[in-house]
Amino acid sequence: MVPSKIRCGVAGVGSLGQHHARIYASLPGVEFVGVFDADPRRAAEIAGRHGGRVFPDLAALGAACDAVSVVVPTDRHAEVALQLLGGGSHLLIEKPLCASLAEAEQVLAAAREAGRIVQVGHIEHFNPVMAFLEGEIRRPRYLTAERLAPYQPRGTEVGVVLDLMIHDIGIVLALVKAPLTRIDSVGVRVLSRSEDIANARLQFADGCVANLSASRMSAKKAREIRIFQEDAYLSLDFMHQTGHLVRREDLVAHAIRVRAGELKGGEAVPVREIPIEKGEPLALELAHFVESVARASQPKVGAALGKSALEVALAITEQIRAAETAA
Repeated sequence: MVPSKIRCGVAGVGSLGQHHARIYASLPGVEFVGVFDADPRRAAEIAGRHGGRVFPDLAALGAACDAVSVVVPTDRHAEVALQLLGGGSHLLIEKPLCASLAEAEQVLAAAREAGRIVQVGHIEHFNPVMAFLEGEIRRPRYLTAERLAPYQPRGTEVGVVLDLMIHDIGIVLALVKAPLTRIDSVGVRVLSRSEDIANARLQFADGCVANLSASRMSAKKAREIRIFQEDAYLSLDFMHQTGHLVRREDLVAHAIRVRAGELKGGEAVPVREIPIEKGEPLALELAHFVESVARASQPKVGAALGKSALEVALAITEQIRAAETAA
């Protein structure tokens, strides 16, 4: 029997995990139970701020919760997830799902055996920009995505592909309905043990090409995507939740008016601003996770998509490392 409120907790309350705690504490239908963190003082600070308890270990947290967000460093995802699944918790695991495919398989097998939901934290799938794209994109021919961030030590246990680019890999895999056939990539290490800047060209069986760039050495933040399909060009900003598009029908009408002398040839083509209803993606993501647990339904970004994105990200990473070794 599903309880009247889903009991939720957070494992890891660093810079991102603190927001999971904040949102759980405010969601209707949720009882925010508390947190566990390797730093007891940090755990006490966040629990005190949002009205939860501090648990002495993962087992105690899992025993008190129906659902837990796993917001620890990537190289500890499998260890933490397996322990919580063994205790019977449903999980939202921040992206990437795990640090390796072998670990991902372990987690998925444990989730199946326990009959528990695993949602992967590909947050952009809950960005209102993505909701617009899912309704508008039919057969994309070319995509470019750029994801930039200033350097910070957090997240550098993995390279920029697993840290940042994996967001856009997940977006592209969801929008392009064709098998991936070829990957060409390059990466550069600057301050970390693995790549800090990377570019990947993904080619699909239907001829679509996606060009993805990611950097955690930028002076600015950016999360932008541009998509070309036969009837439109779209440019959207995931960070500011804005965008515009140019439709083929508008271009045809514009050309006809130019030929008829109604417009000058140099006048700008018509651009439509996209009306996007803004929202906090993490709040939308966690609300969806809680609803999936309550309804015992598969989440929008389940383990299968999380594993697929991880597989592509690891292939890019391995290609970059092979090139470094050969140089």
